[in-house]
Amino acid sequence: MTKINNPAASAASTTSNHHIIRNLLSNKVHNNQRSYILMEKLSYFILLIVLLSLAACSTSTVSPTDKTSQPVETISTPQVPTAIQTPSPPDTEKVFTKSIHKPASWSALVGWENDNLLPAWQAFIKSCSVLSQQVFWKASCQAATSLSKPDHAALSKFFRNNFVPYQIINKDNTEEGIVTGYYEPLLKGSRKPSAQYRYPIHSAPPELLTINLGTLYPEVKDLRLRGRLDGRKIVPYYTRAEIMQNPKLLSQHEFLWVEDEIELFFLQVQGSGRVMLDNGEIIKIGYADQNGHPYNSIGKLLVQRGELLLENASMQGIKQWGKKNPSKLPELLKQNARYVFFRELPADISGPIGALGVPLTAGRSIAIDPQSIPQGAPVFLATTWPNTNKPLNRLMVAQDVGSAITGGVRADFFWGFGEEAANQAGKMKQNGKMWVLMPKNNLTVSR
Repeated sequence: MTKINNPAASAASTTSNHHIIRNLLSNKVHNNQRSYILMEKLSYFILLIVLLSLAACSTSTVSPTDKTSQPVETISTPQVPTAIQTPSPPDTEKVFTKSIHKPASWSALVGWENDNLLPAWQAFIKSCSVLSQQVFWKASCQAATSLSKPDHAALSKFFRNNFVPYQIINKDNTEEGIVTGYYEPLLKGSRKPSAQYRYPIHSAPPELLTINLGTLYPEVKDLRLRGRLDGRKIVPYYTRAEIMQNPKLLSQHEFLWVEDEIELFFLQVQGSGRVMLDNGEIIKIGYADQNGHPYNSIGKLLVQRGELLLENASMQGIKQWGKKNPSKLPELLKQNARYVFFRELPADISGPIGALGVPLTAGRSIAIDPQSIPQGAPVFLATTWPNTNKPLNRLMVAQDVGSAITGGVRADFFWGFGEEAANQAGKMKQNGKMWVLMPKNNLTVSR
């Protein structure tokens, strides 16, 4: 069972926080005046960070050799993206925080001419509801919405005339990365608890604090800490184990109850879903927040414990294990300290809301690391269908992010809603390459 007073966990988290601060300060040693100012400002927050001892921004990276990881947790946090760093002219490479953007030719996008570009264009139009507010994207969004006859020829011409392809390269100069999948699950539930519907879905509690240091200090713009007040102190928010052991901690914040505990767990892994009531009504729900604790793969734990074979540690395999071992399931779930809160979404939206703040498009939206690829950008993905060598090469749109989606060539493929989407997402862990399409007419615009 994970506890917040675990000395090893607290030490690791505190060490990580100190490491962040040390790096921030050491990076300024060549500018004494700015270093002093930064140190003075950060001193007010050092105690806060140590008290929180959270790792809200640090997540487990799914490496190509890690075959025990269950489907990644894709957290959709609707927000208007910050200013996007623009690329250099096409004759140079652009280095991002977690990737290199290498100029490429259109011929490198194998399968481009055979792809149906219409759904990708439609998904990009959705992105433009946000991107058109930014100078960097405004012209390409205007060109996209002005197409009167969006057939394949017109769409191919549109992308070629308005964008320049850049291949995404990892920081170690490798070209391939991991492509996983996620989907929108369907659970059976009720608006009232009963013997059948015992497991609550919670809304975000008002006492959950989110501290975003990036509003004051750009050096830690990706650091968001979560906690709660305990008297005059800020302490870590409750872990999953604590919430499961003491349901009263979140009493009054339940808004739906479901019948299956393992399905509820994977709803939190996916970050959005639907709940069908007994009268046939479908309730759409989406990510609202999370408790700030790190994600821990229960699939990996089952393999380490000898409960599952490596090749069976998929979402489907974990669910089967849970149904066969109901008495062991609660203890296993407690090992993942992260807990996700939800909100009810409008019934008429076309898909779950991604991090860009627009509905996702099945088969055309991906979650990416925004420090590698700008949110909202078209991305050509070259990978294979789940558990096969069959090519899956198509134009996607980066409209979501995920806690486990970190690094350069890294994507989470949104398969949509339904049993087939669940089947494909649950077994997808393929190698792949990626190219981001950047607006041609803004290549020299400053950030």
